[in-house]
Amino acid sequence: MTSYAVFLRGINVGGINIKMAALRDALQAAGFQDAGTLLASGNVVLTSNQGAAAVKRTCEKCLRDAFGYDAWVVVLEAGRVSELVAACPYPDDDKTTHTYITLSSDNAVLDELDAAGSALDGHQQKRLGPEALAWLAPAGGTLDSPFSKISAKPRFKEATTTRNLRTLVKVRDAASRLQPS
Repeated sequence: MTSYAVFLRGINVGGINIKMAALRDALQAAGFQDAGTLLASGNVVLTSNQGAAAVKRTCEKCLRDAFGYDAWVVVLEAGRVSELVAACPYPDDDKTTHTYITLSSDNAVLDELDAAGSALDGHQQKRLGPEALAWLAPAGGTLDSPFSKISAKPRFKEATTTRNLRTLVKVRDAASRLQPS
């Protein structure tokens, strides 16, 4: 069994509202008996004998069938979430800046976002791996930041989702508790 973190894109914003208990129940019914949710922004931890690609397909089908929306998820092994958190050079948060990590299921899409962010004056970011890009945004101005506006474009929605570093720490900790002994 492998422990995974599953990050849903775009729920509980823009009209797609899913209760975390209903999400957990749907994933458990799809065969992920130990699925658990964190926060209300679509963070799931679970274990499976399937590989990450199969977990992604199963979760997306489950969400589409159970909740009737065009669902996309990014699936990472628990150990990889831990590595990404450790690799992030930015603070969890401070009074003026928030740290975000954009996760992607498509390396080419993240390459494009990385290049777009690198071209922005004054924007700070660091590629953490083929599937993750850490970046900073001013406190209270995340959605208005130039990089946030770029990453919100429709062409990126099937392959990316963004979480703040504090959320990834919580997911890392919850996923590590599922690790087989």
